[in-house]
Amino acid sequence: MPTYTLQNDQCRVRINSHGAELASFQRRDLADLEYIWQADPAQWGRHAPLLFPIVGRLPEDTYLYNGQSYKLSQHGFARDQEFMLIHEEETQLVFQLMASPASKAVFPFEFELRVIYELHGTTLTVGWKVRNPAAAPHELLFSIGAHPAFRCPLLPGEQFEDYYFEFNKPLELKRYLLQGGLRSGETAPVPLTDRPSVDDGTALPLTGDLFSNDALVFSNQEYGDNIEWLVLRSSKSPRAVKVTFTRFSYLGLWTKSAQAGFVCIEPWQGVASTVGAPGELADKEGIIVLPPSMEFHVAYTIEVM
Repeated sequence: MPTYTLQNDQCRVRINSHGAELASFQRRDLADLEYIWQADPAQWGRHAPLLFPIVGRLPEDTYLYNGQSYKLSQHGFARDQEFMLIHEEETQLVFQLMASPASKAVFPFEFELRVIYELHGTTLTVGWKVRNPAAAPHELLFSIGAHPAFRCPLLPGEQFEDYYFEFNKPLELKRYLLQGGLRSGETAPVPLTDRPSVDDGTALPLTGDLFSNDALVFSNQEYGDNIEWLVLRSSKSPRAVKVTFTRFSYLGLWTKSAQAGFVCIEPWQGVASTVGAPGELADKEGIIVLPPSMEFHVAYTIEVM
């Protein structure tokens, strides 16, 4: 599995060609402090998988397209595919995945997916370009999302409960409730509190039971796209990670447990299906419909502090 490196005088980033997956983000000026979860299989054996061509789970891992049934496991297949490196500079890497006979067996569409990594200072931009190379009238139906896992705690002597999420503004958040990885159709409030020593109502403390009922999933569309960024902060040190994701429709937050050693901040263009029977892919919430010869482009950033 080839691994490629981006670097400057402040940071070093490693990306695996398998899944075009971000595997390491280190601050060189902080004694090579590692911010990305190092995929301990005893807890969770991934770093930052790319979710494509679906986000979340399907009922019975099944969907219909034009009346025909297809099997597709949670979060799709891109995370387990070998990407081709098509461009390399010291601070930019571009990977590509295209449709194949194997992909068409579970996802009957032509597609070209490019993942672009660019490092500037202490900020990594992760861009996605999805192109529909098919001739008219064949549309491309897909979702796409990020699943980066960050070490939490970042420093020795800290605990999971020393950390909190800082939102860009006070919000009355409601989470989708999940049942077996599917949306149950119900929601529940997720109240924000004040940050330590700051009366602003933008903090979500990390507690042992915050993720006891699976991931926290939010629809950014319900807040007028007002969830623009999130910072994972410690109350005991200045070390932090900021993820900026304007133009994303959904946000997921997840960890396996308070003892796992990581937490995920997941900008999504798509979301899990609701409980029920398998349905047509075109009717799945969050599906993007891309006309022939058209391209979809979106990006998010990770800043290490």
